[in-house]
Amino acid sequence: MNKIKYLIFTIKAALFYISNCWKFKHLAFKANIIKPLRLNGAKYMSIGTGATIQSYSWLIAWKIDNYDPELSIGPGCAIGDFNHIAAVRKVIIGNNVLTANRVYISDNLHSFEDITKPVMHQPIKFKSEVIIGDGAWLGENVCIIGAKVGKNSVIGANSVVTRDIPDFCVAVGSPAKVIKRYNASTKVWDNV
Repeated sequence: MNKIKYLIFTIKAALFYISNCWKFKHLAFKANIIKPLRLNGAKYMSIGTGATIQSYSWLIAWKIDNYDPELSIGPGCAIGDFNHIAAVRKVIIGNNVLTANRVYISDNLHSFEDITKPVMHQPIKFKSEVIIGDGAWLGENVCIIGAKVGKNSVIGANSVVTRDIPDFCVAVGSPAKVIKRYNASTKVWDNV
């Protein structure tokens, strides 16, 4: 039975690749995007080998201010259901990054400076590039807005990251704060 499921999975992945590879900046043959909600600006997206993007995720690379956006999801990533990843300049997700469900990652936000206009009628503005380091884990409902998350770092469920998180750290809260850091000399996760 497992061989049949694997064969069906392989056929679906091949059909997705054949029908969509021309739309992307780069789509690896063994990348898998399962039932996307939306893919906007795929010509600015790169999806690496073995990356899997689960159901109902929305990926958007939107060109504003004459900058070509870059949205890159590295090899081996596992992106959960209902993720929303938006880039107007640069969102880079490293290799083997794991995201839970309902994660939001964005390098931009809505302007709200003009109080005479509804926020939805104000322009999108770039905040800061987002880089998620190799091996990071983002828990359920995490929001990353214009910040970097270091290599092998863990962001706890429901956290909002608006400032950079270093490598080998655990961060939680809104706004997210580092609560543990890996000590390379003792090989232990120390409380901060």
